[in-house]
Amino acid sequence: MRKITANDVAFATGYSPAAVSRAFRKGSPISNGVREEILVAARDLGYSSPSARSVAAMTRGTITLVTGNLENPFYPMAVAALSQAIHQLGRRMILHAIPPRGDVDTVLEQVLDLKSEAAIVTSTLMSSHIAKACRAQRMPVILFNRVQTDLGMTAVTCDNYGGGRLAAQRFIATGRQDIAMIGGRADTSTHLERTRGFQDALGETDCVVKRVIPGDYQYATSLAAMTELLSVPGAIDAVFCANDIMALAAIDAARNKGVRVPDDVAIIGFDDISMASWPSYNLTTVRQPLNRMVADTLELIDDQLADPGAIGAIRIAPVRLMVRGSC
Repeated sequence: MRKITANDVAFATGYSPAAVSRAFRKGSPISNGVREEILVAARDLGYSSPSARSVAAMTRGTITLVTGNLENPFYPMAVAALSQAIHQLGRRMILHAIPPRGDVDTVLEQVLDLKSEAAIVTSTLMSSHIAKACRAQRMPVILFNRVQTDLGMTAVTCDNYGGGRLAAQRFIATGRQDIAMIGGRADTSTHLERTRGFQDALGETDCVVKRVIPGDYQYATSLAAMTELLSVPGAIDAVFCANDIMALAAIDAARNKGVRVPDDVAIIGFDDISMASWPSYNLTTVRQPLNRMVADTLELIDDQLADPGAIGAIRIAPVRLMVRGSC
């Protein structure tokens, strides 16, 4: 069969070849109605522009990783682990880094245009509109280290609820009674599940969390939060932090106040980033099984590539408590 050209699309629509070319270039001077008419005709005829064919060739066999929160060392660790595993499979990775609280949907529009084989999203939430658009293109999208209420969304996460329980049980076992928590972002599944597990386990022993202060998963915010918790000497004897960066800030705030860790205040974090094991912090924390989560993510991508209807699965990997010197 003869190859379809821009001239064929121009003849079918009654527009010039130059108009056809402009229709395939974003931002070019052409009305939305004309652009849509040309694109529909091109699709019906089986025509794709040279630039689209070039992009398709470059992105064949690629997986796009959309990530944010890079100020939290856990996510650079995750990027490195995902990159290594993807390359070991003979694929290539395209990285999109968004700023804190950035618009994930905007980046995923670019992902759709690039037509990667799949996308992995580690940062905050994305709308159901974009999730549906990805599924319409049969592009697997996996949420990493978080879940979403969209029943069609596929996700890989650790047992955040169970990790919160482990922290509470450690405090109970070491005799802590005046317990506080520095939480993350209230609109994230990680914060919600870790908090719920922590509070449920304490409640089973008639113990309650005396205070929950937001730390926003940020060092500076958590340093101020811990300083506030220590403003009344002896008011608390344990603090659970919803990630390690906040826990390191809590340790530093305690040092600034002359409060001994763990003698005066025990501190537990979550993630087990590399700094947690540094002798200067020696942080007791909940370890996320990063390699297991990476393997689950890539397996779910392969499942969806083989069967586009295989959506909505959630893999939850077990966690463990790394007991060190802070509790």
